[in-house]
Amino acid sequence: MSDATGSAVPDLGGVATLNDIVQAHETVDSAAYEWCLADDRLQWSASAAAFLGPDVNRELASGNGYAAIVTPGSGGGRAAAVEACLSAGLAGESKQFDIRYSIRLPGRDGARELHVIDRGVCHFDAGGRVERVLGLIKADTAGGQGRPAAPAAVQVLPNAGTGRRPLAMLVKDWLERAGRTGEPFGVILIEIDDLVRLNDTYGFDAVDEVIEIFRRRLRAELAEGEAMGRCSVGSFGLLLRLRPGEDFAARVHGIVDAVNAKPPSTERGVVAAGVTAGALTVPVQAGTLADVFRRVQDALYHARHRSRGSFAIFDPAIDRAAEQCANLQFADTIVRALDEERVGLAFQPVAAAATRRIAFHEALVRVRGRNGYVLDGAAVIPTAERFGLTGLIDRRTLQLAFATLAADPQLTLSVNVSPTNLDDGSWLRLMESHAGDGLCRRLIVEITESARLVDIGHVRRRIDWLHELGCRVAIDDFGVGYTSFRSLRELNVDILKIDGSFVSGLVRSEPDSHFVRALIELAAHLGVTTVAEWVLDEPTASRLVEWGCTYLQGELIGLAAPQPLPG
Repeated sequence: MSDATGSAVPDLGGVATLNDIVQAHETVDSAAYEWCLADDRLQWSASAAAFLGPDVNRELASGNGYAAIVTPGSGGGRAAAVEACLSAGLAGESKQFDIRYSIRLPGRDGARELHVIDRGVCHFDAGGRVERVLGLIKADTAGGQGRPAAPAAVQVLPNAGTGRRPLAMLVKDWLERAGRTGEPFGVILIEIDDLVRLNDTYGFDAVDEVIEIFRRRLRAELAEGEAMGRCSVGSFGLLLRLRPGEDFAARVHGIVDAVNAKPPSTERGVVAAGVTAGALTVPVQAGTLADVFRRVQDALYHARHRSRGSFAIFDPAIDRAAEQCANLQFADTIVRALDEERVGLAFQPVAAAATRRIAFHEALVRVRGRNGYVLDGAAVIPTAERFGLTGLIDRRTLQLAFATLAADPQLTLSVNVSPTNLDDGSWLRLMESHAGDGLCRRLIVEITESARLVDIGHVRRRIDWLHELGCRVAIDDFGVGYTSFRSLRELNVDILKIDGSFVSGLVRSEPDSHFVRALIELAAHLGVTTVAEWVLDEPTASRLVEWGCTYLQGELIGLAAPQPLPG
């Protein structure tokens, strides 16, 4: 970091005590200080006596006492620096300043004038007031010893800070500065990978250590005049100066590699953790605060999906702004439909393969728009998953299913639930509320296999609990997700639903034919009944019956309709 004249300015953003400054920055021709504004107490380091006189701790023990020796008209004083930091709108995060002025010191041969550079950092309290100032003064050799220093305005410096100030505030400041100076800068959004998994595996205390270790590693990668801010619990943003001819991508690559060079070592031991990053240049690739965050998140998104521990530079060709805007609007449509009770069910029949008699219906979610159009689950669920709305949809589907079962004592229904929502408190309480009315005995809970079943043992315990309530349990869309044959045996499910992408073409595809037949035979050996989805024609149905498939579902049996078919 350097000031307006190009002199090196110590970065005080990370200092917390007077001793920190003394150890890291004090020299023989300087003196460190701490000024507490509440009682105006001014404390000096030991070297201040040689620099300012032997009576410094008595004569200059207060902010007012020190202000009295500042030469009028020689420049902004320390109080002016505090006002400048406050007026910058930066309360809540320490902020650095650089000022020049002259002071008059008593001596045996009369008063002597000393031109000084005063570099400090303001620390704010919870109310946004400056609580204390830590700083360093040294002789200003550029000012000359025989003439007054030229008056100069207080310079509020770009602050690398501690990484705890909100990133948005930093980016806003840097954007405003870029608008004044025309200097571009780089933004890197760095995220700790799999934070939820790390919490589950190592515990919150260890992960807190990991976050702090990565914060310090990132802080060490900053050059003078660069900054770091907090974005969320496990992510930070870096603001980098772009030097002429510098390869920005290479710089980002170097930072990510340095941070990931070795796993963090905590009190619980070494933690297998790393970071992934997205980056862009400002204002070249983003000119507003909203654009900066949207596009750097785009870059991070692509880095995560490419490989963890990597980085990506924003590419305008893959700007997801329009897609995100559409998804946000669609998510809002879903939420409003839930609030306004415009979410309903459609019922698709599932028939016994041998007799074609209706055995049960799958209850499928339908969202009705305000203009009357109806969206099915294929349109709704992907966006709901992205915005964390599946819990709301699964609960509403279950409510409607129970109401339908209560209205028709002859009906059996299946409902879908995401594995993550098996732990949703509201969903569980809704299930428990019907434990004694017999409705659960006519309910099949379909767990979506296309989502990862992270803890097989935990899911098995949930399935056992559903069995105790009287429900049957199915694995839905088997074959396109993550569940292995071994996991299928351990889960103790009642029904295996074979994904329709394998069923619909089995007459024409030998690999699909072998796969479906193997699944049916395996399920039979495990005592699990099978449902073949997307059964479109009679040749497919006949083949499935021949192989011993228990149930058929699809166009041949019947499409989803507003009312269940009679049994």
